[in-house]
Amino acid sequence: MSAEILTVGEMYEADRAAAQRGVPSLSLMENAGLAVSDEIVDRWTPRPVVVLCGPGNNGGDGFVAARRLSEHGWPVRLALLGECDSLKGDAAQMAKRWRGTVEPVSPKVLDGAELAIDALFGAGLARPLEGVAREIVAALNASPTPVVAIDVPSGLHGDLGRPLDGVDGACVDADLTVTFFRKKPAHVLMPGRLRCGDLVVADIGIPEAVLDSIAPKLFENGPALWENNYPWPKSLAHKYARGHAVVVSGPAHATGAARLAARSALRVGAGLVSVASPLDAVGVNASALTAIMVKPFSGGAGLSELLQDKRFNSVVVGPGCGVGSATRNLVAAVLASKAAAVIDADALTSFAENPKELFVLLREPCVLTPHEGEFERIYPGLLGRSPTRVEAVRAASAAAKCTVVLKGPDTAIASPDGRVAICSNAPATLATAGSGDVLSGLIGGLMAQGFESYNAAAAATWLHGEAASRFGPGLIAEDLPELLPAVLAALKERIDDEHSPRRGA
Repeated sequence: MSAEILTVGEMYEADRAAAQRGVPSLSLMENAGLAVSDEIVDRWTPRPVVVLCGPGNNGGDGFVAARRLSEHGWPVRLALLGECDSLKGDAAQMAKRWRGTVEPVSPKVLDGAELAIDALFGAGLARPLEGVAREIVAALNASPTPVVAIDVPSGLHGDLGRPLDGVDGACVDADLTVTFFRKKPAHVLMPGRLRCGDLVVADIGIPEAVLDSIAPKLFENGPALWENNYPWPKSLAHKYARGHAVVVSGPAHATGAARLAARSALRVGAGLVSVASPLDAVGVNASALTAIMVKPFSGGAGLSELLQDKRFNSVVVGPGCGVGSATRNLVAAVLASKAAAVIDADALTSFAENPKELFVLLREPCVLTPHEGEFERIYPGLLGRSPTRVEAVRAASAAAKCTVVLKGPDTAIASPDGRVAICSNAPATLATAGSGDVLSGLIGGLMAQGFESYNAAAAATWLHGEAASRFGPGLIAEDLPELLPAVLAALKERIDDEHSPRRGA
């Protein structure tokens, strides 16, 4: 599956590049409308359908879909926002090919419809819906009629992933969205993703080669991004070759987070895992751990001494550590070592009064894993100033000069070189205590095996989401590490199938 996500501007560039390569724009519109009608015919039996067309190319796609459905024998009613004489370019040509009547858009055209096609506005909408357009969208959302949106649901901005008049603004709630060539940010960012319903990406004849000149830096997170370098165990390797991850524990009353992270690091393939334990917590940790070792230390100096052992090649610090100067000292010890580092939770909040103190210490390989509250503490105001989470996390990674994971229902992973991967596979059940500790352990476990920080963060986040999806309702953080074997086995089988010679070829 293709992982690239194209902004609205990049999609326009892809269209232009296709035309330069000899693909007529009229053919692209014909193919787009055909893709919509084909998807509808595959999903529904013939029924009365109303096609709501806007004044631009999205409306042109709607005219094609209407014509194609009519040719299949469907009863089609078409309504246009504006006048046919005002249509321009390809949309005007497609309107001329429509042999049926054209009605004005109004809520009345929904009467008797058992399916509606939203072809009012595409991803490049520049202002909030108003007037008749706003009325028809409200009527659509209040109706039980299934809605198929072309490109994006009308009212949804393609880059922002939300209506232009706010998160809860006027926007079609689609049951199915058919887009073309590549997804756009609105298809993966919240809350836009929820407005799209099922999403289909259709091939309309744009050559794959156009991506070479666009060079997109936004991706949907998934195996296509990192599977070629995933650190699967080698047949002749031993446990020491698979790395030694260390998770720094909090005090005796707050050790659970570190143990969750440590078990996750072990499950994801680190050859050895240790919990670095404050002296007062050694007994608690030792009594609760088996395959995971306990390494006593005392304060930042003690952790520095412990990490002089170069076999410890990744460290997770923050979960359950507490907020304050003692944790800042632990972070300084971790970042002064040569080990790959994951900085999470209390390790981030401890620098809230002076984030620059953290940034001076940061280096690669390192991953910061804040949720929105922690992100605001170390990057005050950045989320509010940024149009979307994509721009915010991209700026954050550039400032930190390391990988940043902005956690949430649309977790975004950024590399200092500008790449951002958006996760779309995380179920709502991951909003449970300790799930972030598991994610930190997964990242640390993959980095212990030599996985580059951005890829480790992306792979870990995807595995995290897949494990949660397998479990379903009732998930708690302790379940997640135990779900990993099945997730990893399915991933390995799929990758092996994709790379094996086809039988009979």
